[in-house]
Amino acid sequence: MGNEELCGASRFHVMECKEGKGKPRNIAIFLKYVLPSLVSVVFVAILLVWLLTFWKRNKQRKPRAEDTLDVELKRISYYEILGATEDFDESNLIGRGSFSSVFKGTFAAGLVAAIKVFNLDVQDSIRSFEVECQVLRNVRHRNLVKVITSCSNLDFKALILEYMPNGSLHKWLYSHNYFLDIYQRLGIMMDIANALEYMHHGHSFPVVHCDLKPGNILLDENMVAHVGDVGIAKLLDKDKTTKQTKIMGTVGYMAPEYGSAGIISSMGDVYSFGILLMEVFTRKKPTDEMFQGDFTMRRWVSESLPDAIMQIVDSNLLTGEEGGGQEIEECFLMVMGLAVECTADFPEERMSIEDVAVRLKHTLHKFTQNTS
Repeated sequence: MGNEELCGASRFHVMECKEGKGKPRNIAIFLKYVLPSLVSVVFVAILLVWLLTFWKRNKQRKPRAEDTLDVELKRISYYEILGATEDFDESNLIGRGSFSSVFKGTFAAGLVAAIKVFNLDVQDSIRSFEVECQVLRNVRHRNLVKVITSCSNLDFKALILEYMPNGSLHKWLYSHNYFLDIYQRLGIMMDIANALEYMHHGHSFPVVHCDLKPGNILLDENMVAHVGDVGIAKLLDKDKTTKQTKIMGTVGYMAPEYGSAGIISSMGDVYSFGILLMEVFTRKKPTDEMFQGDFTMRRWVSESLPDAIMQIVDSNLLTGEEGGGQEIEECFLMVMGLAVECTADFPEERMSIEDVAVRLKHTLHKFTQNTS
């Protein structure tokens, strides 16, 4: 009482506090208008500093070889392909298949690649191109031919593939002045088994090649085998089997159930692998004129086991340092026995490609130990 300057709430019968009312109002204004603006300015400043630092680091970083490759080959025009192949000159022709021709191409940057040009006049060639793109963009393995990029429009479709300087397995088996020793043949078949194992079991969906043969096996500079030409491959669903009416494989390498009923499964690739294994070590094609009617390559090999095995193997393997010896015969018996198991008439009687790879690895290891 008696304090005229006392202020507070009206119920106390004193004057209103003007300064006290103003302070909360100023704080509210600060929180509502000033603080958000201040936070925004600080955030923008931090973001600018971070972007500047990132740009400087990116500018200073030297590009890796694979980065350069991706940039150079991300987009390739028809005219660049035309120049790389010298207008698709016959001298650059590597091979020719049902749906396509493969040319060696040298691009302006010095990069050498294999250019697979699809013949659009042939029925199913566009489908083959689409299947190969679909498969190769989803699978990647050291024993599969790598696709670098593609060139596609209404009138032209091509795949740019990793170049294999040593050509196809077919060339090494049947051309003059080319020879593969036992170690190389076992190694090549091991590479093929690894590729198939990855295709069948290496990711979420199985991929069946459907056309395994020497012409589709390519060799790099170190004679490592790469499986190529997946233009008729099939991506299987959870049932791991499918059926088609149009048969597009190669006679002699097709599994019986595929050739007669169009049934496709990973066991069909195992059958083709077994035929290929026989061919690589006998240097006889499954379509050779000696095989007529019921007398097939499988029967020929099967009837030679075990006593006449040395009479059917490639004679080139029996000359020089590799000729003769119990170790050589034992190796052939193991290989041909495996090939016969792979080519059983019924799919359920065949081995899985995983077991095939294990058996081959064991054969190679044992033969190396016995001959060292």
